[in-house]
Amino acid sequence: MSPRRRPCSTDPDGLITECFGPSALVASYEDESELLAVARVLDGQLTATIQGEDSDAIAPELVRVLAGKAGRVLWNQWPTGVSVTYAQQHGGPYPATTAPTSTSVGTAGITRFLRPVAYQGLPAHLLPAALRDGNPLGVPQRINGS
Repeated sequence: MSPRRRPCSTDPDGLITECFGPSALVASYEDESELLAVARVLDGQLTATIQGEDSDAIAPELVRVLAGKAGRVLWNQWPTGVSVTYAQQHGGPYPATTAPTSTSVGTAGITRFLRPVAYQGLPAHLLPAALRDGNPLGVPQRINGS
């Protein structure tokens, strides 16, 4: 497949067409402010990578805009695969994910499948086993902050 070489002003849909698998949007520009225009029309993404210099004047604003569009913003790196670690985040705003408040990988990924329920004033025998004082299931617990 050959790369598309059209100005974003004449083909904005080319910037927001959903892609599966490895893909890249490489933007050439006359003025750095054009990068912000491109970033602002992007839909939600899993990752956004900036290849730049620490001294680039536009970098802080570009990072801010892309952080609103992607679950992971990379600086002078390429997105890697995902792993189950505490620091792994792989989500983002819709349409990158349907659950923008969580991640689909890493140890926090379990939160996508949980629904919190508070039990107030119930006698112990009515609580789920994992919440009883004796903790018969041995579930890690935090009681009164400890």
